[in-house]
Amino acid sequence: MRTSSFVQKKEKLGNNETLVFDFEGTLLRPNSLFPYFMLVAFEAGGILRSVILFLSYPLVWLVGEDQLGLNIMVFLCFFGIRKDTFRAGSAVLPKFFLEDIRGEGIEALMCYERKVATTQFPRIMVENFLKDYLGVEAVMAKELKCFSGFFMGVYENKNQNKVPSCEVNGGTTGKNINNSVDTVDRNHVEFIDQRQLHQESKEVCITDEKRNCDILSREKYPKPLIFHDGRLAFRPTLASSLVLFIWLPFGLFLCLLRFTIGITLPLNVSAPILAFTGTRTTFSRPQNTKSLIQNEEKEKGKPLSTVTYSLSRLSETVSPIKTIRLTRDREKDREKMDKLLSLGNLVVCPEGTTCREPYLLRFSPLFAEITANIIPVAIDVKVSMFYGTTASGYKCLDPFFHFLNPNPTYTIKFLGMLPQSETCQGGGKSKIEVANFVQKEICKSLGFACTNLTRKDKYLVLAGNEGISPRNNCHH
Repeated sequence: MRTSSFVQKKEKLGNNETLVFDFEGTLLRPNSLFPYFMLVAFEAGGILRSVILFLSYPLVWLVGEDQLGLNIMVFLCFFGIRKDTFRAGSAVLPKFFLEDIRGEGIEALMCYERKVATTQFPRIMVENFLKDYLGVEAVMAKELKCFSGFFMGVYENKNQNKVPSCEVNGGTTGKNINNSVDTVDRNHVEFIDQRQLHQESKEVCITDEKRNCDILSREKYPKPLIFHDGRLAFRPTLASSLVLFIWLPFGLFLCLLRFTIGITLPLNVSAPILAFTGTRTTFSRPQNTKSLIQNEEKEKGKPLSTVTYSLSRLSETVSPIKTIRLTRDREKDREKMDKLLSLGNLVVCPEGTTCREPYLLRFSPLFAEITANIIPVAIDVKVSMFYGTTASGYKCLDPFFHFLNPNPTYTIKFLGMLPQSETCQGGGKSKIEVANFVQKEICKSLGFACTNLTRKDKYLVLAGNEGISPRNNCHH
């Protein structure tokens, strides 16, 4: 069992002080590092690698996670993984690190303007999170050996305890920081560990598995978590990983059954049968639905279609309504949407992608230009085991992972026809004003927050590209 400690300082700290802290011992609540390595094994290596890691954990537990056990997990997770495609450290793990951080620890940490982190994790797993979310200037961590662009699963033999002087001391001579009670130039750096806490801090909290500190609430995240990737929607502890592997054979059968039902049967027949298999769909309408119902009566019989940006061919095939791909050429896309509207009703997703967290991305205003008859619809999807979307994974597997969930849930809210005074044609509003108004109305109905981020921003963060991939069919 690892005992950890942190300090909350009430006094105002000088700008020239630098805190050196142990990431796992100071901030993370869990005593075991296994869940984070399981995430890497599953997301970067696949199901087989994660099963091997799970079956090897008794050996890891026997020898201990601190030394040999840690090396075993590193080898099993990283051996043979391509370095240039590894994005779990920046796209997957930050979500789980934030959920596992102690509230008191982060408050104390943020009192310091300059911070240096030490960690047992390989650098590639944590450096991005520590620098982007916690504002750490330098990370003392081990590097992994590579050969021909692939990780070898073992550490480099270099000394990783040297902190670049330009990152910590503003250009003075670099110092070696050892994992002991010591300071690196007492005028600039404080090293915090358990014994020093008793001597120097005003308030100390020592935690173990019998006493948990406060969980960091989303509102107190040092940086909002908007984008994250990966398939697993839960933290894979030893127990939850066992549940996952037991569920997979049943989930695969259920997934294939749902696919068969959805493809072969008409929507009005398949919907109640799918509900019986565990899928949940909730519809709601505004209180005054008279005008909406009258409009629905007029629109009966008209074909319904939707325009898409980056769905895989498989997702388009299993879609219950007709899908038409956009070209990202504004004039061509407008002509295509005008033609579709003249033939029937059109569903448009103005974000151009999905967002897993309670935020809405900036809306493309194209939909506002082509019609004044706009009905905003708010959609929220909840899953318990797997995410049915990905930015850097195989998009053709999106519907499979979605239907692997025991109870995937859709909440669909029809908000009523947009007032003509809020449209371009009827109210003289600009297309951007209309798009922003619709975004705010949908956010309000879902309890989400609006952002100015776009689909391009999402893919740059999670996949390192602008979302235009040559592998968009059964591909990333």
